[in-house]
Amino acid sequence: MDVEELSRAVQFESFGGPEALRIREVPVPRAGAGQIRVRVVAAGLNPMDWFMTSDAETAARFGLTLPCGFGTDYAGVVDQVGDGVSGFAVGDRVFGGALSRTVADHVVVDEAGTIAVGGQAHRTPDGVDDRTAATLAIAGCTAAAALAVVNPGPGDTVLIGGAGGGVGVFAVQLARLAGARVIGTGSASSADALRSLGAEPVAYGEGLVDRVRALAPDGVTAALDLHGTDTVAAARELGVPDGRITTIAGLVDGITSANGANAAPGAIEEIAGLVAAGRLRVPIEATFPVERIRDAVELQAGRHVRGKVVVDL
Repeated sequence: MDVEELSRAVQFESFGGPEALRIREVPVPRAGAGQIRVRVVAAGLNPMDWFMTSDAETAARFGLTLPCGFGTDYAGVVDQVGDGVSGFAVGDRVFGGALSRTVADHVVVDEAGTIAVGGQAHRTPDGVDDRTAATLAIAGCTAAAALAVVNPGPGDTVLIGGAGGGVGVFAVQLARLAGARVIGTGSASSADALRSLGAEPVAYGEGLVDRVRALAPDGVTAALDLHGTDTVAAARELGVPDGRITTIAGLVDGITSANGANAAPGAIEEIAGLVAAGRLRVPIEATFPVERIRDAVELQAGRHVRGKVVVDL
């Protein structure tokens, strides 16, 4: 009698915070028709991971039911290919996203799926390591979608709220590559990190508008709020028109919000190419073995991480 192969997966048996996460042994999944199986090497964490699974009502909005996996970004190596797949072969290095199931030894994704439905995979360029590749899909697509709303270019001064966070590190660098000047909000302790990305740092909180005016007396022309809605309010006070303001984590009447699912086709491959070429770098604040998944999530959920948190499998 054949012994069923098992692999590890981080799961919720009840929705909640990091304390509800468990490492379980589960049957190794199989790639069906049109699917590939990836042996996951690294999984990047995002705020959406723990937000989606914080309670049953929120989880239901994302179509998640118990028992539920955890994590959406991944990178690894294709180790099984289903019937009809032509774009990938066993041994290919890949990265991508699969909603709430990537902190696991194996993830099965559709060759032609989306992050939300079926999962998706992209080839990892030579010169991009797996930890870095595992940070790209959600944050990179979200940053690209946000920048597409405001379309920065030479002559623009862009105010980015939450510039040192997981999405911010991409948004700052992509705006700079587009030729814009960037002013990034953050804590006093993040100033050097923001400068290293190409942003001019400014402390968030009371008095933000005055500090930005002092830095940019000729005005601000566009704004991204990557944390909540405070930067939207500041941008409006600074005279930025609503059409050149966007949010990713808050809804404001009159402001177009951005979602990574709306990123232009090819945006994530372009970002991966910039990383491979050394034109965009991803700061990784911390890495954790999967056995310390709770510690990793607690750090990420504290919302003071500079860059990304990655789980090694």
